[in-house]
Amino acid sequence: MGAAVAWLALAGAAQTPPSEAPKKTAAVSVGYVLVPVVVADGKGRAVAGLAQKDFMLLVEGRPVSIDFFSAGDAASVSFTILLDGSGSMGLAGKMEGARAALESLVGQARPGDDFSLHVFAQGAVRELVPFTTDGARILRAAAVVKPWGKTAFFDALVKMPDKTLLGANGSRAIILLTDGLDNASVLTRESLTELLQGVDVPVYPVGLRTGNATPGAGGPGERDVDLELLNRIAFETGGRLAVTDDPKDLQAAVGAIEKDLRAQYLLGFTPSGSGPVKYRDISIAIGRRIGAIRTRSGYRGTEPPWQDVPAAKKGSRR
Repeated sequence: MGAAVAWLALAGAAQTPPSEAPKKTAAVSVGYVLVPVVVADGKGRAVAGLAQKDFMLLVEGRPVSIDFFSAGDAASVSFTILLDGSGSMGLAGKMEGARAALESLVGQARPGDDFSLHVFAQGAVRELVPFTTDGARILRAAAVVKPWGKTAFFDALVKMPDKTLLGANGSRAIILLTDGLDNASVLTRESLTELLQGVDVPVYPVGLRTGNATPGAGGPGERDVDLELLNRIAFETGGRLAVTDDPKDLQAAVGAIEKDLRAQYLLGFTPSGSGPVKYRDISIAIGRRIGAIRTRSGYRGTEPPWQDVPAAKKGSRR
């Protein structure tokens, strides 16, 4: 995958009532499966220059025929930014940290990059800036967001994947700026995980952890970042979590995200229509020694077009 007057006036999109649960799109078979892949070396640096022959895509452990392949090679990226505008972001410098992350993201933009900005709080998600190549518009809009109200974090996140399609670039990502504290969503954590299984856009949570924690009964305090939740979101979608204790480190954290996306590979296939609609695990095998692979954890749909080969390639796998 924001109602204070201070920021509601910034955009005219219709509000989603808090009582209205998002549709469970993950229960429907997807028509096409796009698999973003980031390959890293032993030091965590993105590996560029791989060809289609270097990859084997596996679903439920069996090789699949792909009909689309694209290598990033410093490609332009469409960034869908989802900014938490709820009251908890007004504590311990979190909103200031989020704005610093945005400044870093926009400041490192390359020609062709575009950005959109959405803010969520108090049961509503609003588009403040539609996709634009003018990063200054993003920063001006974020500068006047005033933290207020409860956090419907889960509900906001599941609305974002369709918004990313409005960007101009094939490489897409959701940049999530939040503390991960949810106290108003209709969706549960379990429902969110199920819906994330149908998301084909990597989500990159960015959190700023400041101040001393004051946790409640086993959960994060209002000054904390919910690392467990944000890690889960990044894992399910093939993204990467960046959390810092010092705003000075945000530039490096955002830079690491950008390097991922510039070197992102895209693999795709059309489900066959045969077999039951269910969640199916995805993994990637690389025919050479590398450090790590990040990709989405799976998709919900019918069987893929199985590849008629005796066994998967040997090598690193995720």
